[in-house]
Amino acid sequence: MPGLSFETIRLEIAGGIATITLDRPARMNAFTGQMMADLIAAFDATDADDAVRAVIVTGAGKAFCAGADLAEGAATFDYAQNGVGHSGDGPVQADGSVDWRHEAVRDTGGRVTLRMFDSLKPVIGAINGAAVGIGATMLLPMDFRLASESARFGFVFARRGIVPEAASSWFLPRLVGIGQALEWCYSGKVFGADEALKGGLVRSVHAADDLLSAARALALELTSDSAPVSVALTRRMLWGMLGAAHPMDAHRIDSRAVWLRGGGADAKEGVMSFLEKRDAVFTDRVSDEWPRVDGWFDAPGWR
Repeated sequence: MPGLSFETIRLEIAGGIATITLDRPARMNAFTGQMMADLIAAFDATDADDAVRAVIVTGAGKAFCAGADLAEGAATFDYAQNGVGHSGDGPVQADGSVDWRHEAVRDTGGRVTLRMFDSLKPVIGAINGAAVGIGATMLLPMDFRLASESARFGFVFARRGIVPEAASSWFLPRLVGIGQALEWCYSGKVFGADEALKGGLVRSVHAADDLLSAARALALELTSDSAPVSVALTRRMLWGMLGAAHPMDAHRIDSRAVWLRGGGADAKEGVMSFLEKRDAVFTDRVSDEWPRVDGWFDAPGWR
């Protein structure tokens, strides 16, 4: 994308599909703070570009993402020891206590997955190799995950003396069920693509040479005949309602969306193209429409 450059990823757009490639192959695309920043910036860019209809995320080389970069050794996850929070405005107080509300306490993986969760375009993972630690939890807010036959997965946190991160305690049980989530997280085992498919983590398994073409075909199938604003709203509605307390919450959002979109140009085009037996040409743009609806998901309504 013109004007954008990244240190740890590549962003390429072709035919309405954006491909984000984790690009540290010499380190098996291990996750760093810079990768966090690059990924968030990339999703900001794809959301802002109305030409982008869907986003594919994959890895360069033999791995998807082998987890956090362990270059700091034993201090890798000790953010206080390795310098995080020791500036004058950090979370560690003069008496040694921690201000848990401080921004510096936030998990970097969670910042990425929350940004993916907010994507206005469908997100597809093309898992080409090892996806371990944050490499596995990064996949969870994606709408679909396709795996290479050589892909390996691992929620290995308990084996590293830490805990699942990247908001995976919310995402993983919703995707695969609480029993499967607990089994994978308690054991910390690394498992193959077949087990990931059986457990519901991935949609399909492909030969390595076919993986990206399969992901691209799915992206086109999902978006080529659909109104972009409708897809953006649908993504937010379905994901958001996973945590709703009552179906009335969904009724409130559905009603607002149908009321507003039903009078728009896309709805008129959708009906007339069907009646006239022709392909629809949707003209509403996500960048124009989203500011009108974004506040709905937090606004109160009738009950």
